[in-house]
Amino acid sequence: MSKINTNIKDKIIVALDYSDEKTALSIAEKVAPYVGVFKVGFELFISAGPSIVSKIHSLGGKVFLDLKFHDIPNTVAKAAASAADMNVFILNVHASGGLEMMKKAAEEIKKSKNHPILIAVTVLTSMNSGILKNELNIASTAAEQVVRLAKLAKEAGLSGVVASGEEITSIKNACGKDFKVIVPGVRPDWSAKNDQKRIVTPEEAIERGADFIVVGRPITGAENVVEAAKKILSEIS
Repeated sequence: MSKINTNIKDKIIVALDYSDEKTALSIAEKVAPYVGVFKVGFELFISAGPSIVSKIHSLGGKVFLDLKFHDIPNTVAKAAASAADMNVFILNVHASGGLEMMKKAAEEIKKSKNHPILIAVTVLTSMNSGILKNELNIASTAAEQVVRLAKLAKEAGLSGVVASGEEITSIKNACGKDFKVIVPGVRPDWSAKNDQKRIVTPEEAIERGADFIVVGRPITGAENVVEAAKKILSEIS
């Protein structure tokens, strides 16, 4: 699994959830002095294309390519290899794709000269136990399902998982302190919860052992994005 040396700034991942490349890069340029990593998801990647990764690199930022690969093992392995060739810092797959799918992706990453951090998505933070039971017919609670998928990801050779702040301790206990946890849906006390169900503040996430936190609208939707980024950096320092 990848060895990670990060400073406090690198623990903050700003979600550039935009379809407009100009807007995304403008925000990235403004907050780059205070955050280390930028998340590029479906919306921005599809609209701007792969070149968005190198453009963020040119601003001094690292890229978390958040495309949540979930397909047959061979397809996911090839996609992971292509992402690694783009020199992304982090990329992810869906743990629910199964052990073989994750193993093949991990094997491809090991062949890459760039060695990005490969993580698995467990249960989306927009979901809770009620949704798992009533809509997906999964009897486990969200917390139980997260730990089960985290253990599967570790078995497959991945470096960590995406999970809510509520599950950090359980994951670390089950998979070891070196198994990385990226926490999305982070919301400071001074921001709106929006569509997130299982949330923690930036300070709570870091105190519980999060290796990275993903912050979107509390920074990108702020009246002053620089001050918002500085405020979150201060909270976790």
